[in-house]
Amino acid sequence: MSLHPLIGHDGLQSSLSRALAAGTLPQSIMLRGPRGVGKQRLALWLGQLLLCEDASSEGPCSDCKSCRLALALEHPDLHWYFPLSKPKGARPDKLGDALEAARHDMLAEHRDNPLRPSLPSLEPSGLYLATARSIRARAQKSPAMGPYQVIVVGDAETLVPQESSQEPANALLKLLEEPPPKTFFALTSSEPERVLATIRSRAMPLHLPPLSDEQTTRFLIEKAGADPEGAARAARLARGSIGRALGFLPAEDGPGPLELLRQKAFRLLAAASDRDAGSIYRRSLEFGPTKSRGLIPLLDLVEDALRDLSAVVLNVPEKILNDDTLDFLERIRRDWDIHPIAVASAFRHVDVARELASGNVNSQLVVAGLLTGVREALSGTP
Repeated sequence: MSLHPLIGHDGLQSSLSRALAAGTLPQSIMLRGPRGVGKQRLALWLGQLLLCEDASSEGPCSDCKSCRLALALEHPDLHWYFPLSKPKGARPDKLGDALEAARHDMLAEHRDNPLRPSLPSLEPSGLYLATARSIRARAQKSPAMGPYQVIVVGDAETLVPQESSQEPANALLKLLEEPPPKTFFALTSSEPERVLATIRSRAMPLHLPPLSDEQTTRFLIEKAGADPEGAARAARLARGSIGRALGFLPAEDGPGPLELLRQKAFRLLAAASDRDAGSIYRRSLEFGPTKSRGLIPLLDLVEDALRDLSAVVLNVPEKILNDDTLDFLERIRRDWDIHPIAVASAFRHVDVARELASGNVNSQLVVAGLLTGVREALSGTP
């Protein structure tokens, strides 16, 4: 299968096409924007543009051999790197080979299922030093087929946190400082502030805004086969992210992964607003004594639930994302007689939980602390 069509960002596509035609396209760019809005897809489109045999100021032709290979993720001069979990059991001296094999496996999955929901990895993942060395070795080679080679580095912010060292980022920095001829770099980041400032300074920043609900809905109907009502609902919940919207659509065997998390988020809010103190303990036990990195997407949805509760308290129902929960949220407001400041205070506990989850603290402790803090905030307890 081919990559799914690039949706939106027409202005950026036009600007990049014109820059290439005029010979002013920089060798290094960084695409910034929220997760799931198409940054890596646009980076791959740029690779297709650079390698196209009949490109114009309007973009790649999509019909030549190079375009077909790029769309199938099989062009020998288009190289896509992204965060991976360290393969278990890989020897340190063989880590580079193991990561490269894992990357090719993931590329095969993208070919088989280009409409993949955008979900953070449940395991620690990153662009490791071994990967940075692979990128450096690749960049030193000449193009195999086309006039250029293009290296796409997705989620570039993950170059720093692993291995307690900036060495992976520094290895890439040296390439960007003196890029090899005929080699273009397209980096992406949802958290550019976490990317080394020296890397940011050497890559032209381009911002990708969220897509409109209309664009997302149309894509889900035309490309994912969603029914209009389900597509509109998923688009609203995703707030401009195609990757997130796909996660709210039904899967073959039931609700989609983000829909399941959304339901769990409201069960957590129910426990936090239950006057039975034991409900917090019982709900936290459901998570088991596991590491909490996988809680981060759930915490994002808890934050959405609190935002909806704030809309109910402020009497602005048109701001509610999860409109199927309106009766539940109204009941919480009545039972607790919530002041708007109380909901604002509850958000702070989500931030604390997210920080703990990033550090992989025990899940039960994170959830129990979150629910206790939210309950205290809603009740006005200092």
